[in-house]
Amino acid sequence: MSTIAAKLQSPKFQQKVFWAALAVLAAGVLAFVVTHYTNTAKSTQAPLNTNVAPMDVSKTPKHVKLDPQARRVAQEFILTAVARKNLRKAYPLAGPQIKQGQSLKSWLTGDIAVVPYPVSDLQFAPMKIDYSHANEAMIDIALMPKKGTSAKPALFGMTLNRIHGKWVVNSWVPKSTPPVPCSATSC
Repeated sequence: MSTIAAKLQSPKFQQKVFWAALAVLAAGVLAFVVTHYTNTAKSTQAPLNTNVAPMDVSKTPKHVKLDPQARRVAQEFILTAVARKNLRKAYPLAGPQIKQGQSLKSWLTGDIAVVPYPVSDLQFAPMKIDYSHANEAMIDIALMPKKGTSAKPALFGMTLNRIHGKWVVNSWVPKSTPPVPCSATSC
């Protein structure tokens, strides 16, 4: 008889196999008991009341014409916060998502969560309304610089929200990559 066959038939090896099989059996019995007897629900089927129509929560709010005040806030935000000019005037135009709890004193340093743009180089800035609801609007703004300036065209998305009856800018996100200035060591 070979040494492998002898080891397989040894009482010590067979005892280990017996205990391993017993452990697997115990684990299977425990899994069965846990899955079948610990669920206290009467049924796994969700109740369905066919007498009541389901509530549709997927509807978007009614589209409305962009409020002229929202347009003015958007324009003023660009001329102040984006341009980094008259930040005191820009502070009440910014919503809580842009301010992120920042105080007016901190805001006035110019270290704000608003991507800047050299507004003095602008030739025009057309707006496209993505959507406009009674209390929220999303617009795209193309910043088009004058010829001969170093500024590059840029596209931004702006979300405006009416909070306590007043329009504020809650996001100002570049939709095109703004140019990153070169330092003496990186270009």
